[in-house]
Amino acid sequence: MSDRREEGRFGLSHAQRLDWLQLCRSENIGPRTFHSLIKRFGGAGGALAALPKFADQKVGGRPFRIAARDDCERELAALDRLGGRFIAVGEADYPAALGEIDGPPPLIAVRGDVRALARPMVAIVGSRNASAAGISFTDKLVRGLAEAGFVIASGLARGIDQSAHRASLQSGTIAVLAGGLDKIYPAEHIALANDICARGALLSEMPIGWEPRGRDFPRRNRLVSGLALGTVVIEAARRSGSLITARFANEQGREVFAVPGSPLDPRAEGANDLLRQGATLCTSSEDVIEALAPLVASGVTRRGGLFDEPVAGDDRLWDERDLDDQAVPRTHSPHQHEKMATPSPAPRRDMASGATTNLVERVQELLGPSPVTIDDLVRATGHSAAEIQAAIMELDILGQIGRHGGNRVSLLQS
Repeated sequence: MSDRREEGRFGLSHAQRLDWLQLCRSENIGPRTFHSLIKRFGGAGGALAALPKFADQKVGGRPFRIAARDDCERELAALDRLGGRFIAVGEADYPAALGEIDGPPPLIAVRGDVRALARPMVAIVGSRNASAAGISFTDKLVRGLAEAGFVIASGLARGIDQSAHRASLQSGTIAVLAGGLDKIYPAEHIALANDICARGALLSEMPIGWEPRGRDFPRRNRLVSGLALGTVVIEAARRSGSLITARFANEQGREVFAVPGSPLDPRAEGANDLLRQGATLCTSSEDVIEALAPLVASGVTRRGGLFDEPVAGDDRLWDERDLDDQAVPRTHSPHQHEKMATPSPAPRRDMASGATTNLVERVQELLGPSPVTIDDLVRATGHSAAEIQAAIMELDILGQIGRHGGNRVSLLQS
């Protein structure tokens, strides 16, 4: 069967899907090389048959090795047991916007309600160490977008990602994983991941059993932005993984939105920089809906032109400190899966960050120059209003709290 038919309109047979998986899992064959081989040899089966003749050659300067067929069959079976399936680029259920990026993943593993993949999406990303104001704004933004029919895409990280997913559980949300579908990171989001599958989906291009490494998270960000018509950045430091997602969105020709923040809050520096570079201002869901309405109506996904200055090849926007180093393996083989360190049991976990902290310290982390209500802090931490008031009183005694009308508080800048 030819490449054109195999990539598209009639769907893959089981044997063809296994061929695609085997070619995808072969060492040093990424999406671009995969598509080149498909075109050259008329399909994945033809490419697999031809590759041994070129065993002495290298792909991108590196030797290649064809994945074992048995390993691929086991992965297919494991994904089926998990309740997921592979979708090939060009098949009916493959997200249309993702298929239009440069080098789309040939196969994506999906678990949940695949119907959500067919609806227009907005990506929402931001700080892992989100403020209460950022979490509150995320909730309002998501609910407005959901009412307009948008599905929310994000990366299942702590902070803004988590808040975006939670606010869109009933309307539909897509969580893109850096590891395999069976390797939820961070581990405390396993329950959230299961909830997402009811009306949304988990998505990954990585093999079943793959533990996420540091370099896999920017790769995941490319898919988060690629799924969406536009990406909204809420609270991002200057060297933040969220800025990588924004750059991917720009390179993919998608709209980039940024939520302005206080110039006194380091968590707002990255988003404010995006605004100076030409990102679309986002102060409400209407800003996003209005900008994307023509794209939804026409089906056009490509825009572009945000960043004027090229980014140097060694400009590391993504900061590994966004990860718990002890929980992410440094090296990995696709056939030798290391286990992540399991967090120690804790008496209480914070809903926004997933980290167990002293409540006074956590309230201090959530506060910034922008005033927030006690209710915002209650929602962000999962603690009672009385406990929040006690923590605020302690911070007030230390001279760190500013009080405002409407029972709002902010963090005084030193």
